[in-house]
Amino acid sequence: MRAVAVIGIGKTAFGAFPDRDLRSLAVEAGRNALQDAEVEPGRIEAFYLGNFAGPSFVGQNHLAPYVAGALGITGVPATRFEAACASSGSAFFHAVSAVGAGLYDIVMVGGVEKMTSQPTPKVAEILAGAGDTNGEGKAGATFPALFGMIARRHMYQYGTTREMMAAVAVKNHANGAKNPLAHMRKTITMEQALNGKPVADPLTVYDCSLVSDGAAAVIIAPLEFAKRAVRILGIAQTSDYLALDSKADITTFEAVRKAGEKAYKMAGLGAADIDLAELHDCFTIAEIIATEDLGFAKKGEGGPYVLSGATCLNGERPVNTSGGLKAKGHPVGATGVGQICDIVQQLRGDAGERQVRKNSIGLAQNLGGSGATAVVTILGEAR
Repeated sequence: MRAVAVIGIGKTAFGAFPDRDLRSLAVEAGRNALQDAEVEPGRIEAFYLGNFAGPSFVGQNHLAPYVAGALGITGVPATRFEAACASSGSAFFHAVSAVGAGLYDIVMVGGVEKMTSQPTPKVAEILAGAGDTNGEGKAGATFPALFGMIARRHMYQYGTTREMMAAVAVKNHANGAKNPLAHMRKTITMEQALNGKPVADPLTVYDCSLVSDGAAAVIIAPLEFAKRAVRILGIAQTSDYLALDSKADITTFEAVRKAGEKAYKMAGLGAADIDLAELHDCFTIAEIIATEDLGFAKKGEGGPYVLSGATCLNGERPVNTSGGLKAKGHPVGATGVGQICDIVQQLRGDAGERQVRKNSIGLAQNLGGSGATAVVTILGEAR
């Protein structure tokens, strides 16, 4: 397999944009990525788009050529990938696989979601379709309810506290406040996080990610083609059961653990080698569990690890310097590629107020549903 690199990145702001449609967001991110890579649309040999529920959110199908055409990219394969909140992470994995195999040289991977076009109850209903609709769905379980059960079990098994989950929210809001593209640029206190409006016990509104609009895009190419690039050292996508009652242990995401193992093996690295990470904090408990599944903390010790300050900007391993899904926003189809953009910014030294000192190797972890899909990517120092 050829070495593959990210040669260009582009994002929109994440937020609620009533005057923007899905295509305009995707096009803005795509154009930004083309400009950053110094690549013309005519040089793109394939277009991969991550999108979870455009047909349900905005009534538009056939989204890949719909977006690609608006970018001036025609006459090439244009394909949409759907893997719940890991849709663009999956698109990125398959694009990297294709370039690595020599099928294409220059590929664009985009991710987009326009969620605020629907009222909140409808958004919750659409998102619930990423779970087991015949079981959990019929019982009325939304994702906050499912992750509430995961959190409660983790608390029971390992002594995790609400303060530990609140520490994730406080940290990520502090980082998001420094991110000019974040949906919520607002710091919060531990007291606010603990006393937020209840959503699904033990989760409050401050434990839950945002309903957002937004898009992100990257250009990838063989490393030898690149003048300014961040190398993809390891990447893996794995899967697991959809329903929680099919899992042996709901306090771990087996797909994340396995994807991490495969990505580490491909990169020839281990957890100790990772300088910073963007983890999928759809709920605060998800970030805590990801730190355990990826080997940053021992099983059951993810909560104390966060509470210790280890994952803060000046900690031993900064996590979610972008603000994470919690503060940066979570336009679900854009999240995976957005994480790649955030890691590339850090490795290039372009993260502004959020820039970390140790920035040679970064990891991005994208989760679909309640752990049925996971994509883990390890990226190396810019050159």
